[in-house]
Amino acid sequence: MSKERFTTSRRRARTTTLQVLYEVDSGVGHEWKDVIERVLNTSNHGINSNSFVRNLVKGVMDNTAEIDILISRFAQSWPIDQMAAVDRSLLRMAIYELLFEAASPQKVVINEAVEIAKGFGGENSSKFMNGILGALVGKPK
Repeated sequence: MSKERFTTSRRRARTTTLQVLYEVDSGVGHEWKDVIERVLNTSNHGINSNSFVRNLVKGVMDNTAEIDILISRFAQSWPIDQMAAVDRSLLRMAIYELLFEAASPQKVVINEAVEIAKGFGGENSSKFMNGILGALVGKPK
């Protein structure tokens, strides 16, 4: 698979992950395991991308409490429960990938979060993403 195709499939997989996390976070009571299966059954991802999505969603769900502590530490002016759900879900995904998964370079994860925020977040979401994630990786763990 070419680098460009890999990047495109990874961005689509991250976008799908955001879709799942957003739905689960929206408070409608949908279980993440059910949401992920429904979303993946209606998407056109390959096996590798499906596995990537499942791993990201499971990782975020298993580590949400710890991730939310980090978000609160680095976004002190924005209480986590007052953040836009898209921003909160995207931060959770990126922080999980940066600190727990570590399979992709930090620069790539941050860039992907910023680009996805441009497409799905509010007017300032991409700057918010860049600032929080940049501060997080710039500090010792």
